[in-house]
Amino acid sequence: MARFVLNETSYHGAGAIKEIVNEFHARGFKKALVATDPDLLKFGVTKKVTDLLDEANIPYVVYSDIQPNPTIENVKGGVKAFKDAGADCIIAVGGGSAMDTSKAIGIINTNPEFADVRSLEGVADTKNPCTPILAVPTTAGTAAEVTINYVITDVEKKRKFVCVDVHDIPVVAFVDPDMMSTMPASLTAATGMDALTHAIEGYITVGAWELSDMFHLKAIQMIAKNLRGAVNGEPAGREAMALAQYIAGMGFSNVGLGVDHSMAHTLSAYYGMPHGKACATLLPTVMAYNAPVSGEKYRDIADAFGVEGAYTMDLEDARNAAINAVKKLGEDVGIVMSLKDVVPMEDVDALSADALKDACTPGNPRPVTVEDIKEMFVSLINA
Repeated sequence: MARFVLNETSYHGAGAIKEIVNEFHARGFKKALVATDPDLLKFGVTKKVTDLLDEANIPYVVYSDIQPNPTIENVKGGVKAFKDAGADCIIAVGGGSAMDTSKAIGIINTNPEFADVRSLEGVADTKNPCTPILAVPTTAGTAAEVTINYVITDVEKKRKFVCVDVHDIPVVAFVDPDMMSTMPASLTAATGMDALTHAIEGYITVGAWELSDMFHLKAIQMIAKNLRGAVNGEPAGREAMALAQYIAGMGFSNVGLGVDHSMAHTLSAYYGMPHGKACATLLPTVMAYNAPVSGEKYRDIADAFGVEGAYTMDLEDARNAAINAVKKLGEDVGIVMSLKDVVPMEDVDALSADALKDACTPGNPRPVTVEDIKEMFVSLINA
């Protein structure tokens, strides 16, 4: 038996955010907490949503104390802000940080026994669905608007922890490429490569099956075709990436990820490295590690990238072609495939130990040891 959990409702395409008002009223909400981050407020991105609320006379309070890698304190502050506002729903406007913070706020609001936040790590035994979340992504990468996962940073312990909970999924997603139009090229690249990592790891994870494979292969194909254009600011590329990252999220949320994400979580926790950039830097190396157990799946990945003869060439050549195609895409959009200037060699032991304990590690198709993770980190430091 397999379980598959998706949004109750989602809207896609330019202008999708206009449906926020209709959904708010149709669901009988009275007041919203708008959860976003300071930069989105500063640059007027959040205003695209709050203007709609103002025009419809919908009461709301803005909560923006959210860091790029949201912390336990960000969550606790949000829980207090929600209660103080007397809100009955959350409108999350942002990338993974705003979405993840909103999920934690919503879960704790309806399951107050988890108010310490740390107890949400892993698969927490929550009893109640979270406060309703209307999710408006502003980046094309995390797919947090359609997943049952979120990640919080424990600053005190210098680690990120993954939470997996079917009760946290937003009730409605508004995937509007116009909300992503102000993303700089570097963020477009990093979040797009994060989406590619979701698709590839989800495609080869131990939990993968036919339904998830369908989503992941389509996402890989769309990202391979459109990410370069999106980074160059082409509207068609951005619109395609908005959908592709969502499609990838529909898959990996239900079958899990792998050690690329485990290692990326430690890089963000230790050095504040942007999550998408960390995933992208690691991806070719982790793909090479997993290649021996990937069966014929790297042929599919190579074919999705447009590699000619992917199904007729030698299997090892097809695997290498897939890895090289991913690496070339990363390099083309400005990802530096090295950790030389990020990770001091003396940190490798601690990084590797933390990555091994990460919640994503069990999903990796090839079993990993701490020594395996060390070798991958070292190879990228020396790259």
